[in-house]
Amino acid sequence: MQYMKKYIKNIVPATFMMLALGATSCIGDLDVDPIDPNIDTNVDLNGLFNKCYANMALAGNGGANGDCDIDGLDGGTTGFIRQLFNSNELTTDEAICGWGDEGVASFCYNTYNASHPMLNGFYARLTTGITYCNQYLAMAGEADATMSAEIRFVRALHYFLLMDGWGNIPFTLEPMTKPEQKSRAQMYEWLEQELTGIEAALSEAKAKKSTDAGYGRVDKAACWLLLSRLYLNAEVYVGTAQWQKAKEYADKVMKSPYRLNTVGKGGWTAYQMLFMGDNGETDAAYEALLPLLQDGLTTTSWGTSLFLIAGCFDGEMHANPKDLAATNGVSAQNWGGNRARPDLIRKFFPQNDAPELPSYDMYVAAKDDRALFDGVGRTLNNEDVSTFKSGYAIAKFTNFKTDGSAGHDATFADTDYFLLRVAEAYLTFAEADARLNGGKTTSEGTQAINDIRSRANASTRENSAYSLDDICDEWSREFYFEGRRRMDLIRFNRYGGNNNYTWQWKGGAYEGRSFDAHLNIFAIPTNELTANSNLVQNPGY
Repeated sequence: MQYMKKYIKNIVPATFMMLALGATSCIGDLDVDPIDPNIDTNVDLNGLFNKCYANMALAGNGGANGDCDIDGLDGGTTGFIRQLFNSNELTTDEAICGWGDEGVASFCYNTYNASHPMLNGFYARLTTGITYCNQYLAMAGEADATMSAEIRFVRALHYFLLMDGWGNIPFTLEPMTKPEQKSRAQMYEWLEQELTGIEAALSEAKAKKSTDAGYGRVDKAACWLLLSRLYLNAEVYVGTAQWQKAKEYADKVMKSPYRLNTVGKGGWTAYQMLFMGDNGETDAAYEALLPLLQDGLTTTSWGTSLFLIAGCFDGEMHANPKDLAATNGVSAQNWGGNRARPDLIRKFFPQNDAPELPSYDMYVAAKDDRALFDGVGRTLNNEDVSTFKSGYAIAKFTNFKTDGSAGHDATFADTDYFLLRVAEAYLTFAEADARLNGGKTTSEGTQAINDIRSRANASTRENSAYSLDDICDEWSREFYFEGRRRMDLIRFNRYGGNNNYTWQWKGGAYEGRSFDAHLNIFAIPTNELTANSNLVQNPGY
Protein backbone atom coordinates (compact mmCIF):
# COMPACT_ATOMS: atom_id res chain seq x y z
CA MET A 1 0.00 0.00 0.00
CA GLN A 2 1.35 3.40 -0.99
CA TYR A 3 0.68 6.85 0.39
CA MET A 4 1.71 8.58 -2.85
CA LYS A 5 0.68 10.40 -6.02
CA LYS A 6 -1.46 12.82 -3.99
CA TYR A 7 -4.19 10.23 -3.44
CA ILE A 8 -5.22 9.16 0.02
CA LYS A 9 -7.31 6.04 -0.49
CA ASN A 10 -9.16 3.67 1.82
CA ILE A 11 -8.97 5.88 4.87
CA VAL A 12 -10.10 4.09 8.00
CA PRO A 13 -13.86 4.29 8.66
CA ALA A 14 -14.75 7.41 10.60
CA THR A 15 -17.06 5.43 12.91
CA PHE A 16 -14.18 3.41 14.29
CA MET A 17 -11.98 6.43 14.82
CA MET A 18 -14.74 8.26 16.66
CA LEU A 19 -14.95 5.30 19.00
CA ALA A 20 -11.21 5.11 19.42
CA LEU A 21 -10.74 8.81 20.06
CA GLY A 22 -13.76 9.92 21.98
CA ALA A 23 -14.13 12.44 19.10
CA THR A 24 -11.66 14.93 20.54
CA SER A 25 -8.13 13.82 21.32
CA CYS A 26 -6.13 11.12 23.05
CA ILE A 27 -6.08 12.79 26.45
CA GLY A 28 -9.28 11.79 28.20
CA ASP A 29 -10.85 8.49 29.13
CA LEU A 30 -10.93 6.52 25.89
CA ASP A 31 -12.35 3.24 27.13
CA VAL A 32 -15.62 3.36 25.19
CA ASP A 33 -17.80 0.80 23.43
CA PRO A 34 -20.10 1.07 20.41
CA ILE A 35 -23.63 2.09 21.33
CA ASP A 36 -25.00 0.03 18.46
CA PRO A 37 -23.69 -3.58 18.60
CA ASN A 38 -24.33 -3.86 14.85
CA ILE A 39 -21.71 -1.18 14.05
CA ASP A 40 -18.86 -2.68 12.05
CA THR A 41 -15.63 -1.80 13.85
CA ASN A 42 -13.36 -3.82 11.57
CA VAL A 43 -10.49 -1.63 10.57
CA ASP A 44 -8.87 -1.32 7.17
CA LEU A 45 -5.23 -1.35 8.28
CA ASN A 46 -4.03 0.19 5.04
CA GLY A 47 -6.55 2.94 5.60
CA LEU A 48 -5.36 3.42 9.15
CA PHE A 49 -1.77 3.60 7.91
CA ASN A 50 -2.86 6.34 5.48
CA LYS A 51 -4.76 8.10 8.25
CA CYS A 52 -1.60 8.50 10.32
CA TYR A 53 -0.08 10.51 7.48
CA ALA A 54 -3.31 12.21 6.42
CA ASN A 55 -3.84 13.77 9.86
CA MET A 56 -1.13 16.27 8.90
CA ALA A 57 -2.72 17.15 5.55
CA LEU A 58 -6.50 16.87 5.98
CA ALA A 59 -9.05 18.00 8.55
CA GLY A 60 -10.90 14.70 8.40
CA ASN A 61 -12.01 11.91 6.10
CA GLY A 62 -14.40 14.12 4.16
CA GLY A 63 -11.85 16.62 2.84
CA ALA A 64 -12.20 20.38 3.15
CA ASN A 65 -15.97 20.47 3.61
CA GLY A 66 -16.49 17.15 5.38
CA ASP A 67 -16.40 16.13 9.01
CA CYS A 68 -13.45 17.29 11.08
CA ASP A 69 -11.57 14.89 13.33
CA ILE A 70 -11.23 17.57 16.02
CA ASP A 71 -14.35 18.52 17.97
CA GLY A 72 -15.21 22.14 18.76
CA LEU A 73 -13.46 23.91 15.87
CA ASP A 74 -14.08 23.86 12.14
CA GLY A 75 -11.87 21.80 9.87
CA GLY A 76 -10.00 24.71 8.35
CA THR A 77 -9.11 26.16 11.74
CA THR A 78 -7.79 22.88 13.12
CA GLY A 79 -5.57 22.18 10.13
CA PHE A 80 -2.16 20.87 11.17
CA ILE A 81 -0.23 23.35 9.02
CA ARG A 82 -2.54 26.26 9.77
CA GLN A 83 -1.95 25.97 13.50
CA LEU A 84 1.74 25.11 13.09
CA PHE A 85 1.94 28.43 11.26
CA ASN A 86 -0.18 30.42 13.71
CA SER A 87 1.62 29.24 16.83
CA ASN A 88 5.14 29.52 15.42
CA GLU A 89 4.89 32.49 13.04
CA LEU A 90 2.26 34.95 14.33
CA THR A 91 4.04 34.89 17.68
CA THR A 92 7.35 36.05 16.14
CA ASP A 93 9.18 38.73 14.15
CA GLU A 94 7.97 37.31 10.82
CA ALA A 95 4.17 37.37 10.58
CA ILE A 96 1.16 39.32 11.74
CA CYS A 97 -2.57 38.98 11.00
CA GLY A 98 -5.53 41.29 11.46
CA TRP A 99 -8.34 38.75 11.32
CA GLY A 100 -10.86 38.87 14.14
CA ASP A 101 -10.89 35.10 14.77
CA GLU A 102 -10.60 34.39 18.47
CA GLY A 103 -6.98 33.69 19.28
CA VAL A 104 -5.30 35.52 16.40
CA ALA A 105 -4.64 38.75 18.30
CA SER A 106 -3.27 36.95 21.36
CA PHE A 107 -0.84 35.11 19.09
CA CYS A 108 0.28 38.36 17.49
CA TYR A 109 0.71 40.12 20.84
CA ASN A 110 2.10 37.14 22.82
CA THR A 111 -0.77 37.00 25.31
CA TYR A 112 -1.92 33.40 24.87
CA ASN A 113 -3.05 31.28 27.83
CA ALA A 114 -4.61 27.93 28.74
CA SER A 115 -7.95 28.78 27.09
CA HIS A 116 -6.51 29.77 23.72
CA PRO A 117 -8.82 28.09 21.17
CA MET A 118 -6.28 27.66 18.37
CA LEU A 119 -3.54 26.33 20.62
CA ASN A 120 -6.11 23.93 22.04
CA GLY A 121 -7.02 22.87 18.51
CA PHE A 122 -3.39 22.28 17.54
CA TYR A 123 -2.79 20.35 20.76
CA ALA A 124 -5.80 18.17 19.97
CA ARG A 125 -4.67 17.68 16.37
CA LEU A 126 -1.28 16.44 17.60
CA THR A 127 -2.62 14.18 20.32
CA THR A 128 -5.24 12.78 17.97
CA GLY A 129 -2.52 11.99 15.46
CA ILE A 130 -0.62 10.14 18.17
CA THR A 131 -3.71 8.09 18.90
CA TYR A 132 -4.00 7.08 15.24
CA CYS A 133 -0.39 5.94 15.31
CA ASN A 134 -0.80 4.04 18.58
CA GLN A 135 -3.86 2.30 17.19
CA TYR A 136 -2.07 1.24 14.01
CA LEU A 137 0.96 -0.06 15.90
CA ALA A 138 -1.23 -1.98 18.33
CA MET A 139 -3.13 -3.67 15.52
CA ALA A 140 -0.50 -4.06 12.80
CA GLY A 141 2.83 -3.34 14.44
CA GLU A 142 4.21 -6.77 13.58
CA ALA A 143 2.87 -6.95 10.03
CA ASP A 144 5.47 -4.92 8.15
CA ALA A 145 8.66 -3.64 9.78
CA THR A 146 9.13 -0.70 7.42
CA MET A 147 5.54 0.51 7.67
CA SER A 148 5.66 0.24 11.45
CA ALA A 149 8.89 2.22 11.55
CA GLU A 150 7.26 4.92 9.42
CA ILE A 151 4.31 5.22 11.78
CA ARG A 152 6.66 5.30 14.76
CA PHE A 153 8.41 8.20 13.05
CA VAL A 154 5.12 10.03 12.45
CA ARG A 155 4.23 9.49 16.11
CA ALA A 156 7.67 10.76 17.16
CA LEU A 157 7.23 13.86 14.98
CA HIS A 158 3.92 14.61 16.69
CA TYR A 159 5.50 14.08 20.10
CA PHE A 160 8.42 16.33 19.11
CA LEU A 161 6.04 19.16 18.19
CA LEU A 162 4.12 18.66 21.43
CA MET A 163 7.33 18.71 23.47
CA ASP A 164 8.65 21.76 21.64
CA GLY A 165 5.40 23.65 22.16
CA TRP A 166 4.13 22.46 25.52
CA GLY A 167 7.20 21.08 27.27
CA ASN A 168 5.77 18.65 29.81
CA ILE A 169 3.25 16.61 27.91
CA PRO A 170 0.91 13.60 28.07
CA PHE A 171 2.56 10.40 26.91
CA THR A 172 1.34 6.92 26.09
CA LEU A 173 2.23 4.28 23.54
CA GLU A 174 -0.96 2.30 24.01
CA PRO A 175 -4.43 2.98 22.65
CA MET A 176 -7.33 3.25 25.05
CA THR A 177 -5.13 4.33 27.96
CA LYS A 178 -4.95 7.57 29.87
CA PRO A 179 -1.55 9.20 29.29
CA GLU A 180 0.92 10.03 32.03
CA GLN A 181 2.70 13.36 32.00
CA LYS A 182 6.36 13.28 30.97
CA SER A 183 8.85 16.07 31.50
CA ARG A 184 10.61 17.67 28.58
CA ALA A 185 13.82 15.90 29.59
CA GLN A 186 12.05 12.54 29.65
CA MET A 187 10.50 13.19 26.24
CA TYR A 188 13.86 14.20 24.81
CA GLU A 189 15.38 10.92 26.00
CA TRP A 190 12.47 8.91 24.57
CA LEU A 191 12.60 10.73 21.22
CA GLU A 192 16.32 10.12 20.86
CA GLN A 193 15.93 6.43 21.65
CA GLU A 194 12.88 6.04 19.43
CA LEU A 195 14.37 7.74 16.39
CA THR A 196 17.72 5.97 16.59
CA GLY A 197 15.84 2.72 17.21
CA ILE A 198 13.70 2.89 14.06
CA GLU A 199 16.41 4.13 11.71
CA ALA A 200 17.50 0.67 10.55
CA ALA A 201 13.96 -0.43 9.67
CA LEU A 202 13.14 2.63 7.55
CA SER A 203 13.67 2.42 3.82
CA GLU A 204 16.90 3.74 2.37
CA ALA A 205 17.11 7.45 1.66
CA LYS A 206 15.91 8.09 -1.88
CA ALA A 207 14.82 11.36 -3.44
CA LYS A 208 11.42 10.96 -5.08
CA LYS A 209 8.84 12.71 -7.22
CA SER A 210 5.10 12.15 -7.04
CA THR A 211 5.35 9.60 -9.85
CA ASP A 212 7.80 7.49 -7.83
CA ALA A 213 6.78 4.83 -5.33
CA GLY A 214 6.99 6.06 -1.78
CA TYR A 215 6.60 9.77 -2.44
CA GLY A 216 5.07 11.28 0.68
CA ARG A 217 6.42 8.53 2.95
CA VAL A 218 9.37 8.97 5.27
CA ASP A 219 12.68 7.16 4.93
CA LYS A 220 16.01 7.26 6.76
CA ALA A 221 16.76 10.85 5.68
CA ALA A 222 13.65 12.19 7.43
CA CYS A 223 14.73 10.37 10.57
CA TRP A 224 18.21 11.93 10.34
CA LEU A 225 16.75 15.40 9.89
CA LEU A 226 14.44 15.12 12.89
CA LEU A 227 17.32 13.85 15.00
CA SER A 228 19.44 16.79 13.90
CA ARG A 229 16.61 19.16 14.89
CA LEU A 230 16.30 17.44 18.26
CA TYR A 231 20.03 17.75 18.92
CA LEU A 232 20.16 21.35 17.67
CA ASN A 233 17.62 22.32 20.35
CA ALA A 234 18.97 20.02 23.08
CA GLU A 235 20.29 22.87 25.18
CA VAL A 236 16.78 24.38 25.30
CA TYR A 237 15.11 21.06 26.03
CA VAL A 238 17.47 19.50 28.58
CA GLY A 239 20.13 22.09 29.35
CA THR A 240 22.95 20.19 27.66
CA ALA A 241 24.13 21.14 24.18
CA GLN A 242 24.54 18.48 21.50
CA TRP A 243 26.03 20.52 18.68
CA GLN A 244 28.31 17.76 17.41
CA LYS A 245 25.45 15.29 17.07
CA ALA A 246 23.30 17.93 15.37
CA LYS A 247 26.09 18.51 12.87
CA GLU A 248 26.67 14.80 12.25
CA TYR A 249 23.03 14.01 11.49
CA ALA A 250 22.63 17.11 9.33
CA ASP A 251 25.67 15.95 7.40
CA LYS A 252 24.00 12.58 6.76
CA VAL A 253 21.09 14.40 5.10
CA MET A 254 23.40 16.64 3.07
CA LYS A 255 25.23 13.59 1.75
CA SER A 256 22.04 11.65 1.00
CA PRO A 257 20.40 11.42 -2.45
CA TYR A 258 18.11 14.30 -1.48
CA ARG A 259 19.38 17.64 -2.69
CA LEU A 260 18.75 21.34 -2.88
CA ASN A 261 16.76 22.42 -5.89
CA THR A 262 19.13 24.77 -7.71
CA VAL A 263 17.79 25.16 -11.24
CA GLY A 264 14.72 27.21 -12.06
CA LYS A 265 12.12 26.34 -14.67
CA GLY A 266 9.61 28.17 -16.83
CA GLY A 267 10.79 31.58 -15.68
CA TRP A 268 10.39 30.65 -12.01
CA THR A 269 13.37 30.55 -9.67
CA ALA A 270 14.62 27.37 -8.04
CA TYR A 271 13.41 28.68 -4.67
CA GLN A 272 9.93 29.53 -5.95
CA MET A 273 9.55 26.02 -7.33
CA LEU A 274 9.51 24.62 -3.78
CA PHE A 275 6.17 26.31 -3.09
CA MET A 276 4.28 25.88 -6.38
CA GLY A 277 1.42 23.75 -7.63
CA ASP A 278 3.65 21.21 -9.39
CA ASN A 279 6.38 21.01 -6.73
CA GLY A 280 5.81 17.26 -6.44
CA GLU A 281 6.35 16.75 -10.18
CA THR A 282 9.46 18.88 -10.79
CA ASP A 283 13.00 18.53 -9.46
CA ALA A 284 11.86 20.62 -6.49
CA ALA A 285 10.50 17.36 -5.07
CA TYR A 286 14.04 16.07 -4.56
CA GLU A 287 14.40 18.59 -1.73
CA ALA A 288 11.38 17.29 0.18
CA LEU A 289 12.05 14.69 2.86
CA LEU A 290 8.42 14.77 4.01
CA PRO A 291 5.91 16.39 1.64
CA LEU A 292 2.30 16.62 2.76
CA LEU A 293 0.30 15.75 -0.32
CA GLN A 294 -2.25 18.18 -1.68
CA ASP A 295 -4.48 17.82 -4.71
CA GLY A 296 -7.27 20.21 -5.67
CA LEU A 297 -9.64 17.31 -6.31
CA THR A 298 -8.68 14.42 -4.05
CA THR A 299 -7.05 15.91 -0.92
CA THR A 300 -8.83 19.21 -0.39
CA SER A 301 -8.07 21.26 2.69
CA TRP A 302 -8.67 24.81 3.93
CA GLY A 303 -5.87 24.47 6.45
CA THR A 304 -2.79 23.32 4.54
CA SER A 305 -1.24 24.86 1.40
CA LEU A 306 -4.37 26.77 0.45
CA PHE A 307 -4.27 28.53 3.82
CA LEU A 308 -0.71 29.70 3.15
CA ILE A 309 -1.60 30.80 -0.38
CA ALA A 310 -4.98 32.47 0.09
CA GLY A 311 -4.24 33.79 3.57
CA CYS A 312 -1.29 35.81 2.25
CA PHE A 313 -2.89 37.29 -0.88
CA ASP A 314 -5.42 39.98 -1.60
CA GLY A 315 -7.06 40.50 -4.98
CA GLU A 316 -4.58 43.16 -6.06
CA MET A 317 -1.47 40.99 -5.94
CA HIS A 318 -0.05 39.21 -8.98
CA ALA A 319 2.69 36.67 -8.33
CA ASN A 320 3.03 35.64 -11.97
CA PRO A 321 4.13 38.40 -14.37
CA LYS A 322 2.96 36.23 -17.30
CA ASP A 323 -0.62 36.15 -15.99
CA LEU A 324 -1.69 39.47 -14.50
CA ALA A 325 -5.32 38.35 -14.58
CA ALA A 326 -4.56 35.89 -11.78
CA THR A 327 -3.29 36.43 -8.28
CA ASN A 328 -1.99 33.19 -6.79
CA GLY A 329 -3.15 30.35 -9.03
CA VAL A 330 -6.41 29.58 -7.23
CA SER A 331 -9.66 31.25 -8.17
CA ALA A 332 -11.18 33.87 -5.86
CA GLN A 333 -9.17 32.69 -2.86
CA ASN A 334 -7.62 35.94 -1.67
CA TRP A 335 -8.29 36.13 2.05
CA GLY A 336 -5.94 39.02 2.87
CA GLY A 337 -4.82 38.09 6.39
CA ASN A 338 -1.26 37.01 7.10
CA ARG A 339 1.51 39.41 6.09
CA ALA A 340 5.06 40.38 7.01
CA ARG A 341 6.19 42.32 9.99
CA PRO A 342 8.76 44.96 8.95
CA ASP A 343 11.41 43.03 10.87
CA LEU A 344 11.21 40.24 8.28
CA ILE A 345 11.52 42.64 5.35
CA ARG A 346 14.59 44.21 6.95
CA LYS A 347 16.33 40.84 6.83
CA PHE A 348 16.50 41.48 3.08
CA PHE A 349 16.59 45.29 3.10
CA PRO A 350 18.67 46.17 6.17
CA GLN A 351 18.81 49.85 5.24
CA ASN A 352 15.04 50.08 5.64
CA ASP A 353 14.75 50.87 1.93
CA ALA A 354 12.42 48.15 0.68
CA PRO A 355 10.78 49.40 -2.53
CA GLU A 356 7.08 49.29 -3.34
CA LEU A 357 7.32 46.61 -6.00
CA PRO A 358 5.44 43.41 -6.92
CA SER A 359 7.04 40.18 -5.79
CA TYR A 360 8.55 39.32 -9.18
CA ASP A 361 10.50 42.60 -9.09
CA MET A 362 11.08 42.67 -5.33
CA TYR A 363 13.43 39.71 -5.21
CA VAL A 364 15.47 41.23 -8.03
CA ALA A 365 15.81 44.47 -6.05
CA ALA A 366 16.79 42.49 -2.95
CA LYS A 367 19.36 40.45 -4.89
CA ASP A 368 17.93 37.41 -3.16
CA ASP A 369 15.36 35.11 -4.78
CA ARG A 370 13.75 34.45 -1.42
CA ALA A 371 12.44 38.02 -1.02
CA LEU A 372 8.99 37.14 -2.34
CA PHE A 373 7.18 40.22 -1.01
CA ASP A 374 4.59 42.52 -2.55
CA GLY A 375 4.92 46.17 -1.58
CA VAL A 376 2.63 47.80 -4.15
CA GLY A 377 0.39 50.27 -2.34
CA ARG A 378 1.47 48.91 1.03
CA THR A 379 3.32 50.33 4.01
CA LEU A 380 6.34 48.68 5.54
CA ASN A 381 5.14 49.11 9.12
CA ASN A 382 2.10 47.41 10.64
CA GLU A 383 0.62 50.59 12.09
CA ASP A 384 -2.94 49.37 11.55
CA VAL A 385 -2.93 45.64 12.26
CA SER A 386 -6.53 45.26 11.06
CA THR A 387 -5.65 46.54 7.56
CA PHE A 388 -3.99 44.08 5.19
CA LYS A 389 -2.10 46.78 3.31
CA SER A 390 -0.47 47.84 6.56
CA GLY A 391 2.56 45.65 5.99
CA TYR A 392 4.15 43.99 2.98
CA ALA A 393 2.38 40.94 1.60
CA ILE A 394 3.95 37.49 1.09
CA ALA A 395 3.87 35.82 -2.33
CA LYS A 396 5.93 32.77 -1.38
CA PHE A 397 3.26 30.08 -1.73
CA THR A 398 1.26 29.83 -4.96
CA ASN A 399 -0.67 27.29 -7.01
CA PHE A 400 0.94 28.29 -10.29
CA LYS A 401 2.76 25.57 -12.25
CA THR A 402 6.11 25.87 -13.96
CA ASP A 403 4.72 24.70 -17.30
CA GLY A 404 1.87 27.19 -17.22
CA SER A 405 -0.86 24.56 -16.91
CA ALA A 406 -3.93 25.03 -14.74
CA GLY A 407 -4.51 23.44 -11.37
CA HIS A 408 -6.68 20.38 -10.95
CA ASP A 409 -9.40 22.52 -9.37
CA ALA A 410 -10.15 26.22 -9.43
CA THR A 411 -10.56 26.53 -5.66
CA PHE A 412 -8.22 24.09 -3.95
CA ALA A 413 -4.44 23.87 -4.32
CA ASP A 414 -2.22 21.15 -5.76
CA THR A 415 0.81 22.55 -3.91
CA ASP A 416 2.37 19.94 -1.66
CA TYR A 417 3.63 21.29 1.65
CA PHE A 418 7.28 20.39 2.26
CA LEU A 419 7.16 19.83 6.01
CA LEU A 420 10.78 18.62 6.11
CA ARG A 421 13.22 19.76 3.45
CA VAL A 422 16.94 19.48 2.81
CA ALA A 423 17.76 23.16 3.33
CA GLU A 424 17.20 22.67 7.07
CA ALA A 425 20.16 20.29 7.21
CA TYR A 426 22.46 22.91 5.67
CA LEU A 427 21.55 25.58 8.21
CA THR A 428 21.62 23.11 11.09
CA PHE A 429 25.10 22.03 10.00
CA ALA A 430 26.29 25.63 9.79
CA GLU A 431 24.81 26.69 13.12
CA ALA A 432 26.19 23.67 14.96
CA ASP A 433 29.55 24.29 13.30
CA ALA A 434 29.57 27.92 14.49
CA ARG A 435 28.57 27.00 18.04
CA LEU A 436 31.39 24.48 18.18
CA ASN A 437 33.80 27.14 16.93
CA GLY A 438 33.19 30.04 19.31
CA GLY A 439 30.28 31.57 17.41
CA LYS A 440 31.80 31.70 13.90
CA THR A 441 31.57 29.16 11.10
CA THR A 442 34.60 27.23 9.94
CA SER A 443 35.15 26.81 6.21
CA GLU A 444 32.73 23.87 6.01
CA GLY A 445 29.99 25.74 7.88
CA THR A 446 30.54 28.77 5.67
CA GLN A 447 30.21 26.57 2.60
CA ALA A 448 26.89 25.18 3.84
CA ILE A 449 25.44 28.68 4.09
CA ASN A 450 26.99 29.67 0.80
CA ASP A 451 25.20 26.71 -0.82
CA ILE A 452 21.88 27.97 0.53
CA ARG A 453 22.54 31.55 -0.54
CA SER A 454 23.88 30.56 -3.95
CA ARG A 455 20.63 28.76 -4.69
CA ALA A 456 18.89 32.09 -4.00
CA ASN A 457 21.37 34.04 -6.15
CA ALA A 458 22.36 35.97 -3.02
CA SER A 459 25.88 37.11 -2.16
CA THR A 460 28.24 34.62 -0.51
CA ARG A 461 31.42 34.82 1.54
CA GLU A 462 34.68 33.32 0.41
CA ASN A 463 37.17 34.46 3.02
CA SER A 464 35.06 35.37 6.04
CA ALA A 465 32.88 33.44 8.45
CA TYR A 466 29.21 33.74 9.33
CA SER A 467 28.37 34.71 12.91
CA LEU A 468 25.50 33.33 14.99
CA ASP A 469 23.63 36.60 14.37
CA ASP A 470 24.05 36.03 10.63
CA ILE A 471 22.79 32.47 10.97
CA CYS A 472 19.72 33.46 12.99
CA ASP A 473 18.80 35.87 10.21
CA GLU A 474 19.52 33.23 7.57
CA TRP A 475 17.06 30.84 9.21
CA SER A 476 14.44 33.55 8.71
CA ARG A 477 15.36 34.31 5.11
CA GLU A 478 15.19 30.68 4.10
CA PHE A 479 12.24 29.45 6.16
CA TYR A 480 9.93 32.42 6.82
CA PHE A 481 6.27 31.47 7.04
CA GLU A 482 7.13 27.73 7.20
CA GLY A 483 6.17 27.25 10.84
CA ARG A 484 9.50 27.14 12.70
CA ARG A 485 10.53 30.70 13.64
CA ARG A 486 9.45 30.57 17.29
CA MET A 487 11.69 27.54 17.92
CA ASP A 488 14.68 29.31 16.34
CA LEU A 489 14.16 32.53 18.31
CA ILE A 490 13.98 30.60 21.56
CA ARG A 491 17.22 28.77 20.75
CA PHE A 492 18.93 32.13 20.11
CA ASN A 493 17.41 33.63 23.30
CA ARG A 494 15.42 36.16 21.29
CA TYR A 495 11.88 35.17 22.25
CA GLY A 496 10.55 35.34 25.82
CA GLY A 497 12.54 36.64 28.79
CA ASN A 498 14.73 39.67 29.31
CA ASN A 499 16.65 40.04 26.08
CA ASN A 500 17.40 42.94 23.81
CA TYR A 501 15.71 41.56 20.73
CA THR A 502 12.33 43.10 19.94
CA TRP A 503 10.09 43.37 16.93
CA GLN A 504 7.08 45.44 16.02
CA TRP A 505 4.14 44.55 18.28
CA LYS A 506 6.19 42.09 20.34
CA GLY A 507 4.44 41.77 23.68
CA GLY A 508 1.56 43.93 22.42
CA ALA A 509 3.50 47.22 22.12
CA TYR A 510 3.95 48.84 18.71
CA GLU A 511 7.65 49.45 19.36
CA GLY A 512 8.03 45.97 20.87
CA ARG A 513 8.73 44.94 24.43
CA SER A 514 9.90 41.87 26.31
CA PHE A 515 7.48 39.31 27.71
CA ASP A 516 8.00 36.71 30.40
CA ALA A 517 10.04 33.60 29.63
CA HIS A 518 7.25 31.28 30.80
CA LEU A 519 5.58 32.03 27.44
CA ASN A 520 8.38 30.09 25.73
CA ILE A 521 6.24 27.07 26.58
CA PHE A 522 2.51 27.04 25.88
CA ALA A 523 -0.09 26.30 28.54
CA ILE A 524 -1.66 22.85 28.77
CA PRO A 525 -5.27 23.44 27.66
CA THR A 526 -7.67 23.80 30.57
CA ASN A 527 -10.08 21.20 29.18
CA GLU A 528 -7.23 18.65 29.02
CA LEU A 529 -6.35 19.26 32.66
CA THR A 530 -9.97 18.63 33.51
CA ALA A 531 -10.14 15.44 31.44
CA ASN A 532 -6.88 13.93 32.69
CA SER A 533 -5.95 14.16 36.36
CA ASN A 534 -2.42 13.00 35.51
CA LEU A 535 -1.60 16.41 34.00
CA VAL A 536 -0.20 19.42 35.83
CA GLN A 537 -0.17 22.91 34.32
CA ASN A 538 3.10 24.39 33.11
CA PRO A 539 4.69 27.07 35.35
CA GLY A 540 3.50 30.63 34.97
CA TYR A 541 -0.06 29.92 33.82
